[in-house]
Amino acid sequence: MKTSVCEMLGVDVPILAFTHCRDVVAAVTKAGGFGVLGAAGHTPEQLDIDLQWIRDEVGEKPFGVDIIVPAKYEGSSEGGKSLRDLTEMIPQEHKDFVEDMMERYAVPPLPKNDGQEGLRGLLVDSEPPMTYAQAVPLMDVAFSHPIKLIVNALGPPPPDMIERAHAGGVLVGALAGKKSHAVRHVASGVDIIIAQGHEAGGHTGDIGTMVLVPEIVDAVAPIPVLAAGGIGSGRQVAASLALGAQGVWCGSVWLTTQEAETHPVVKEKFLAATSSDTLRSRSRTGKPARQLRSAWTDEWEGESSPGTLPMPLQPMLIAQSSRRVDRAAMNPENRGAVELANWFVGQIVGSMNESISATRVVEDMITEYLDVMDRFEQLNT
Repeated sequence: MKTSVCEMLGVDVPILAFTHCRDVVAAVTKAGGFGVLGAAGHTPEQLDIDLQWIRDEVGEKPFGVDIIVPAKYEGSSEGGKSLRDLTEMIPQEHKDFVEDMMERYAVPPLPKNDGQEGLRGLLVDSEPPMTYAQAVPLMDVAFSHPIKLIVNALGPPPPDMIERAHAGGVLVGALAGKKSHAVRHVASGVDIIIAQGHEAGGHTGDIGTMVLVPEIVDAVAPIPVLAAGGIGSGRQVAASLALGAQGVWCGSVWLTTQEAETHPVVKEKFLAATSSDTLRSRSRTGKPARQLRSAWTDEWEGESSPGTLPMPLQPMLIAQSSRRVDRAAMNPENRGAVELANWFVGQIVGSMNESISATRVVEDMITEYLDVMDRFEQLNT
């Protein structure tokens, strides 16, 4: 399974694990793959702590960071807006809709000592979520650690990310849901393209992985491409390499591992879900993102919904209610919160039926990949 990506990253197998859990990053990296810590939900202080912890765990083995730096969001054309200004743009109708939802599902308010104060549950002096201003401090922290790869999860990486990365010997990756996106990324200086198909969890486009990967491979050659979307087994790794990819980018498959910090209620939902139980919804970020269908997504798709707001207004709007749901759902007696609870996940969730270690996931992928290669060899004899 040695590919150009293995040589570029210094890993044994081209299996990249995108995860918000530092324990999964460490486990995959130590198993011969490449862990990538998703930093979108981190504060700079917590990111610094987690990256140092990963470094202590994996030693000299390489790992990476993924940061959301969207190219387009509300206020981006004006150089960005303050959190207070953006908050004033949120219609009262939307605030009322969210609060009514919390009341109808009997989701209790957060305790006064929750530690989160200010506008819509965000600190007044913080930067708006999912904006360039919020991403810069995260980049500062990431580049202060010996990372091997930095990835922008939404749109082309900003020029300063690419310049700072290359100046420090760090590779740059970017996700692409269309051929035109990938071509634009390469023109800006991206080193690795992640072709993410429609099946993927989180922000994803309209084109399926089987079609998208070879299309992007042909368009950006010789820049290496990683296949993403619906990949969680050795057979799917083999299929990705057959399509011309130099490796795989997996995210959802780690969410039910033993190390994952996935909300326990959501993890149980994932383990019971089928591949038909996800949908793309703007209800969390304001952009189409595949997640588990739940009462939350149903409410936003319902007739009484005022519709979602653009990024970053939607995540600002729901910040406090999301924490209320997650906190309340820890108690199974809070049935309304349990019904609302969900998270980003891809269609591969239908195959995620057992909670095993991240190390075993990697080992099973490798074993099954080798079985596929043996079967191909037999076909040629």
